[in-house]
Amino acid sequence: MPLSPSATRDLLASLGHTPKRFLGQNFLVDGNIVRKSLELAQIASGDTVVEIGPGLGTLTTALLETGAIVWSVEKDRTLYGYLAETLAPRFPTTFHLIEGDAVELPLAGLTGESAREFKIVANLPYAISTPWLDAVLTGPLPARLVLMLQLEAAQRYAATPGTKQFSAISIALQSAYDIAPGHTVAAACFFPRPDVDSHLLHLVRRPAPFVFAPVTKALMRACFQQRRKQLGSLLRGRLPDDGRAWFALLATEGLSPRSRPEEVPAALWQQLSSAI
Repeated sequence: MPLSPSATRDLLASLGHTPKRFLGQNFLVDGNIVRKSLELAQIASGDTVVEIGPGLGTLTTALLETGAIVWSVEKDRTLYGYLAETLAPRFPTTFHLIEGDAVELPLAGLTGESAREFKIVANLPYAISTPWLDAVLTGPLPARLVLMLQLEAAQRYAATPGTKQFSAISIALQSAYDIAPGHTVAAACFFPRPDVDSHLLHLVRRPAPFVFAPVTKALMRACFQQRRKQLGSLLRGRLPDDGRAWFALLATEGLSPRSRPEEVPAALWQQLSSAI
């Protein structure tokens, strides 16, 4: 069970630690949300699970107690030391903890055979959520992800074509994953209490996931950075024959060089790869 807000505050005080806003250190204090995370991720004994930012180990402990093998990366030196001294000795063969930056170590050091089939459960700081997710989407791809995100970020990742929130990361994510029912999380479930609500984003790998090449992702990002411009202008000189073949494909869906980036669905952006 998670610590209560007062117990969390006392433990942090005993460690001489003040929660760092830039690291997204809002500690979960609601057991129902821990259970919901495990339920959505369908965690079972023997599963390999990557966790980002274990913090005080609330979710980590619940994962380990299922019999899962957990790989965690923690950037905060104080919290890393606390977990290394208290939780690692309890689970010497199933808890793999490293100190580092999750964007540089998106799979917490998981490599080789262990990375063939795994899941990710993470409480992601807002500042790193998109670069971290972009790194994960280069592969190997987890079978399932349950991500605690600020509600705004979750809405952006799940955005549909034609909306202002639809973006290059929405396309990359939805090309590899189906968005399954998740769970909204109130600010009161954390200490310190954040200013906004959060959401458990639940992602299930598609039977045939599409992974964009770096050059295509870079081109999509460039387009969305000037999303008010028309595609014909954005892609002029960037595609062979100015992308005539791709624009002909768009025309079959009622789109044209005058369309804007957010109007094009993910499936058609996937076809851009063959046009470069």
